[in-house]
This record gives sequence, structure tokens and C-alpha cells, in this order.
Amino acid sequence: MQRLVWAGIVATLLAGGAGCKQKMSYQPRYDPLERSETFNDRASARPLVAGTVARGFLRDDPEVFLGRKENGDYVTTFPFPITEEVLRRGQERFTIYCTMCHGFSGYGNGMIVQRGFSPPPSFHDPETREKSVGYYFSVITNGYGAMPGHAHQIPVSDRWAIVAYVRALQLSQNARLEDVPADQRQQLDAQPTPPAASKPAASPSASHSGGTH
Repeated sequence: MQRLVWAGIVATLLAGGAGCKQKMSYQPRYDPLERSETFNDRASARPLVAGTVARGFLRDDPEVFLGRKENGDYVTTFPFPITEEVLRRGQERFTIYCTMCHGFSGYGNGMIVQRGFSPPPSFHDPETREKSVGYYFSVITNGYGAMPGHAHQIPVSDRWAIVAYVRALQLSQNARLEDVPADQRQQLDAQPTPPAASKPAASPSASHSGGTH
């Protein structure tokens, strides 16, 4: 008899435990736009607490994330060292997002311009060259004129890499002798070695001259 009692208790516990699941579908919740009797405005979706910031979106440094100083002026220097790796990344992103309008060399003669679209300013015009790096970062982020903003497509670090590559393009088209490292200037004055003259091939007639017929 005692065994039957214990068997009944165990069976009851097992049956009760079978329903102990923590599925989201079983939890009390509000459906989208469902009315709530808890709050005075009867809205179940509550506004965020003041000061709430989504993870990874704090962006508390305006020079990095806005390209501007605390006083609102554009920054004139990059927020991190510019290395060859940064320039190569900038070239890659520039090729993807910018060349269709600005062209590969930055003269504003990209493919859509050749097909009738209004040309953007050349990066090599004196006025454009004088723009600060913060200005270029802001334009990539927010857009300017017919150019849309690319903040939703290009991460902050890649935007700065593109700006660095634009600066490299500008330097490549407006370089001075003083910009070349002293130990490499001699290469500019070196005369190119002419290619070796190739020996002319013998003509068919010459190869058979002197033979017997």
C-alpha cells in the first residue's frame, strides 16, 4: 500500500513538472500598440528613460563622430594615425562608394557623370583642396547638395579612411618636390634605362640564300 502511495506522489510531481516551461509565448506581455491600464496615457509602449543610449552608440567624442570640435568648427587633423593599411582601406571604400560620381582620380568625372549626371566638384580645385578633413567627414556622413549621406552604409572608421585617401589623391595631383622624402628625390632625377634593342628576326629569303636548287 505504501508503495502505491509513493508511486502516486511521484506521478503527480512528474505530471505537474511537465508544465513548468519558460517559453516567451506563455509569459505575460503586451502586444504591439495594446492598451495598458497601468499608465495614465494607456500606452503600453513606454518612452526610453532620459539619458538612455543604445549599446555602441554613445558617440561622446564630436571630433571622431561628427568631425567637429566642441565649438562647432571642423577638425583639421585626423583622430588616429594614418597608416598604409588605413589608406588601402580608404582606397577600397572610395572605389565602392565614390568613384561612380567622383571618378577614380577625384576629378568629378565618374561613370554617371559621363552619362549625363551633374558633375561634383573636383577634389583638385584650389578651393576644394583647402577644405578641412572634418568637412569631408561631415559631407560623407550627412551628404551635401545632390550627394546623399552615407552614415547608414559606411562606418565611422571607414569614413575617416576615405577622407585620408582623398587627401592622398589631392597630394598625388598637387605634389611638390619638398613633399618627397630626401632619400628618394634622386630617383626623380634618374634617367630611365632604355630597353635593350631586340635583334631583328631573319627573313625567310635570307635563311634560304646560298642554298642549292
